[in-house]
Amino acid sequence: MKVEWVTVGPFQENSYLLIDDASRRAVLVDPGDEAMRIVRLVDAAEAQVEGIWLTHGHLDHVGAVAALKRRWDVPVLLHPDDLILHRRASQQAAFYGIPFEQPPDPDGPLQDGQELTIGASTFVVRHTPGHSPGHVVFISDAVMIGGDLLFAGSIGRTDLPLSSPEAMEQSLSLISTFNPDLVVYPGHGPPTNIATELATNPFLSGSARSSL
Repeated sequence: MKVEWVTVGPFQENSYLLIDDASRRAVLVDPGDEAMRIVRLVDAAEAQVEGIWLTHGHLDHVGAVAALKRRWDVPVLLHPDDLILHRRASQQAAFYGIPFEQPPDPDGPLQDGQELTIGASTFVVRHTPGHSPGHVVFISDAVMIGGDLLFAGSIGRTDLPLSSPEAMEQSLSLISTFNPDLVVYPGHGPPTNIATELATNPFLSGSARSSL
């Protein structure tokens, strides 16, 4: 499995391309903005896009979905608890004064424990609410595509509409049990890994979680 990405838009969001090396089959995760830059990433990788997976429905993670859906008519998957945010993305963008094309409703739901395949590679969906009610992460043997759950040295915001500090605390407790060698590819900022964050990230300590 190869992970490539481009950082896009005013929120500097990481849009990911997951590629099965043998087959060149691929999915896009959280295509947030600048659709043509994402298209160029796919073309340069000579990848065959078979789906779009969304960790959550905030505007900076879905802003290129409509344009890419026209380019590749592939299924878009989102946890149903985030559909309300997905449908309000254009309103969020208007609040920030950002040009935005509202994406169509997703084609299918994601749920906790669901297995998704890319060629010979398998990812498991884990529901990790807190930053948003339907937030999920995608986990393989070696990597976690983490959305806005966990960043290098920080975590996703819990002061946004429909965010929940209590749910975030439970989600952080969950990922603290994951394989410490997992490489985490977050929605913003550089990659990290579970072991590093357990050792250095104050939000993964029990005292910090209790103050969320």
